[in-house]
Amino acid sequence: MKNFIQAGNTLTVAAPANVSSGDLVVVGNIIGVAAYTALSTEEVEVETVGVFELPKITTDDVAVGDALYWNSSQSKLTATAGTGSKPLVGYAVAAAGNGVTTVKARLVPTLQTGPS
Repeated sequence: MKNFIQAGNTLTVAAPANVSSGDLVVVGNIIGVAAYTALSTEEVEVETVGVFELPKITTDDVAVGDALYWNSSQSKLTATAGTGSKPLVGYAVAAAGNGVTTVKARLVPTLQTGPS
């Protein structure tokens, strides 16, 4: 196909803040995990598909298959949808109980947010 550009699993975006390799990056409706460290506004490649171990709100009790949302005020994933502003990041592929600081998450490019 003459109009094919790329598969889209890895995208280059301007870092919205200083990011480290492995950080979740949210730029508009693009959600991915930083492939390397970058300063704010520098270009950084983000992986938009796959399973990643990411920080979660410690008090959340997450079950396999639970939807996971980005809580930007805490820079962590949460199982609580909240109201309209938390983008859906993916779903849990392993349980992560209360007191656990990370969760294994499968990213999904949905462009959805929590209920209004």
